[in-house]
Amino acid sequence: MTLTAKSVARVTLVSALLTAVAGAAIIGASPASGAASTLGAAAQQSGRYFGTAVAAGKLGDSTYTGILNREFDMVTAENEMKMDATEPNQGQFSYGNADRIVNQARNQGKRVRGHALAWHSQQPGWMQNMSGSSLRNAMLNHVTQVATYYRGKIYAWDVVNEAFADGSSGGRRDSNLQRTGNDWIEAAFRAARSADPNAKLCYNDYNTDNWSHAKTQGVYRMVQDFKSRGVPIDCVGFQAHFNSGNPVPSNYHTTLQNFAALGVDVQITELDIEGSGSSQAQQYQGVTQACLSVPRCTGITVWGIRDSDSWRASGTPLLFDGNGNKKAAYTSVLNVLNNGTDPGPTSTTSTTTTTSSNPGGGGCTATYSEGEKWSDRFNGNVTVSGTDNWIVTVTVSSPQRIIATWNTSASWDSANVMTARPNGNGNTFGFTIQHGGNWNWPSVSCRVG
Repeated sequence: MTLTAKSVARVTLVSALLTAVAGAAIIGASPASGAASTLGAAAQQSGRYFGTAVAAGKLGDSTYTGILNREFDMVTAENEMKMDATEPNQGQFSYGNADRIVNQARNQGKRVRGHALAWHSQQPGWMQNMSGSSLRNAMLNHVTQVATYYRGKIYAWDVVNEAFADGSSGGRRDSNLQRTGNDWIEAAFRAARSADPNAKLCYNDYNTDNWSHAKTQGVYRMVQDFKSRGVPIDCVGFQAHFNSGNPVPSNYHTTLQNFAALGVDVQITELDIEGSGSSQAQQYQGVTQACLSVPRCTGITVWGIRDSDSWRASGTPLLFDGNGNKKAAYTSVLNVLNNGTDPGPTSTTSTTTTTSSNPGGGGCTATYSEGEKWSDRFNGNVTVSGTDNWIVTVTVSSPQRIIATWNTSASWDSANVMTARPNGNGNTFGFTIQHGGNWNWPSVSCRVG
């Protein structure tokens, strides 16, 4: 997150997820009896966190700290851990304001996200004038020194921030760090792992919310490459700065899930949504539901507490107004968190069951993959290989029930067991499960008909 507004790519998609979730009619409702009454406590019910960005200079504001202490269980320093703040002169490190935030959070029993170790922006002047191996070595020393200083106190580090370019290239941003060599991001992650072996190491960026965007795909390919080669990356942060020109995309859940399927956690790291009233509340609701529907989405951080604290204050993008009052968006988020007490299925990959009707071979394989999710239901897809003459058995667990199918001729052996056969529309079919609070995936098996 920069101190000045980023130029954001315009997204023309209207979020189908938000439309579906809005039908739950929870905006403006009071929390249910017995439900958690704060954001952090509600998120903890599903093993997640709900955090906020904090400025050291506002810790003397009693309204500000009152909301911080009450509502949030994760803290990110807004600017105090960035390179210009922590190493204003080369080799001379300054942690005073960052320590104020870290100590305040830890004294309140909160965890801390570190933001950020290496970034092309907000570099100290001395670093801006460097290049080549001198810059590379200075960057690695900075990562090592800061991560070592905070070893054991940081839940997750944004090791590298905003290294990919906007636009259609899907490539890296041209920066002084990039010009030290394309392996600079990998080098930063390896240095961070050596300095703090127990902190989660994240890559963080903006305008990576839409799965179809080139920038999103570029980051995805990097993470995929890092995981395949053993580069130490544990999580990917999605800044999620939305407004009317850059709304939540309809494939937002797909983006989170596809990154999670690479074997990394996904975190919404800098959420703010410009707007007001029910429209803003619906978008916050949809983003929260998208996170809860992806088991490896481990938490959400809003970028500020009150609207007046935001870097986009004129857009009133946060959950509390300038006086510290809860907005409709707050209630919508809290209710989704309270309804999301089950973190969902723990597996992040497709499940495959193969059954052969002929011991000598000629069997078939049914592969299940998850589809869209909403507050009360989710879609599943099955792809069959090995034969065009298949019979697939889908078994759901109570209280789930299948309420819709497509591309198959289906019959039910019982309320929990469906038999699917080809109907001339190929070897891929799908169904919708009303989950009744049980997010577990169905089991599938295949035999030759």
